[in-house]
Amino acid sequence: MDVMSWTPALREKLRGERAVNAFLGELCEQFFEEFPEVAGIIIRIGESDGLDVKDDFRSDLHLKNPGMVSRFLRELLPVFEKHGRTCIFRTWTVGAHHVGDLIWRDSTLERSLAGIDSPALVLSMKYGESDFFRYLSLNRNFFVTDIPKIVELQTRREYEGAGEYPSFTGWDYERIARDLRAAPNVAGIMVWCQTGGWHPFRRLTWLENSSVWTEINTHVTLRMFKHGESVEAAIKSFPLCRPGESAAWIELLRLSHEVVLDLLYVPDFARQTLYFRRVRVPPLIGVYWHNLFINHSIKKVLSHFVTDGEACIRAGHAAIAKIERMEKLAAETGLPVDDIEYMKATFGIFALAREYFFRPFDDDIRLQLKQAKKAYKKRYPRGTRFRYAVKLDFEPFHLNARYLNWFFNYCLREQHKYRIIDRLFFLRLLALIYSVVKRARPKMIPKFARKSAMGIDAIFR
Repeated sequence: MDVMSWTPALREKLRGERAVNAFLGELCEQFFEEFPEVAGIIIRIGESDGLDVKDDFRSDLHLKNPGMVSRFLRELLPVFEKHGRTCIFRTWTVGAHHVGDLIWRDSTLERSLAGIDSPALVLSMKYGESDFFRYLSLNRNFFVTDIPKIVELQTRREYEGAGEYPSFTGWDYERIARDLRAAPNVAGIMVWCQTGGWHPFRRLTWLENSSVWTEINTHVTLRMFKHGESVEAAIKSFPLCRPGESAAWIELLRLSHEVVLDLLYVPDFARQTLYFRRVRVPPLIGVYWHNLFINHSIKKVLSHFVTDGEACIRAGHAAIAKIERMEKLAAETGLPVDDIEYMKATFGIFALAREYFFRPFDDDIRLQLKQAKKAYKKRYPRGTRFRYAVKLDFEPFHLNARYLNWFFNYCLREQHKYRIIDRLFFLRLLALIYSVVKRARPKMIPKFARKSAMGIDAIFR
């Protein structure tokens, strides 16, 4: 949640930025005096409680621009310094307000930290310019300031099944570790391995009903970053990997890495670096936490960005063959075969969806998808295993192709910096246009975008 959580009484009492900052400073002062064993506090901004939180006690976005961030830190850091504690300041933001691009934009980070030199301050940044996705280059903000930095990594992948099936991160993180060698003053890593994301998946690591796949990811990540081991050496040192089986383990995990890259993601789309307003557009399309969307709007988006749809379809079917090989390797090594079977059933729908996305529509593919969804729900009923929610909608997306192409060509940008048209129009007037459209045609905005997490409204603030 965001740094400031409210009750009705607090809202009545605290009016204005200075009052809130002073209140938080007093809380830290009291907390440090009462709990001397606590070494520091992780401070988060940029993403408040989800729209599903209806209680009186909930968080709001308090810090809205770099100036407010600067004043907030100047108020609190002396308290941390006085007590010899560490302030870990997370830069994760979801595009809301003028500080919404803090996660990836160097000038926003520089303005937020201008003139701040405190031994108590440590920055914490996600490894990429967006959330925990693949196909992301290293966040360039690691090279902006000499303030110590923590790298945020995720091994229970919230957008990749949350440990329900293997989604190995070793080779991705090996690249990140290599690229970070040139970054100044990297202090360490923070590994998210337990929770995260608005989804029903509930496997928690190293507890009852744990996910061995998340345990492997976490073990390998720690061995690489802490001990400098290679991916292969880290896999071999995992306690369940018996001598003589390491080659099969490495092959299985390599295949899981490739299947996620080639089928969960659509490579032709994922490789493109796109920005919309203050947000780096996620490289994953059609899959949102535990939801799989197969509809005409996704079909139109992919047809715009993917140049060879047939090659994409072939790659999907090739990935299914790799999962079949993974089943055999899991049986040989004693790893959970049923998790691979679940992956095959789920990714089979992903592969079938590509035929709908990249070929002319016909009733046959619609019938196949409906039958596949029905069989999937029957095989994995609620209560036995959390499954993906397959959202089928074959109704035409009524938006003229000319306007859709206009949006892609002008509203989205490939460059990191804002263009003149962004500053004059998209960062200002587009928010007003969105609010008008939302009131006039609310059903144009999908329910999941309006009701889950902070809602799509956040990126238009």
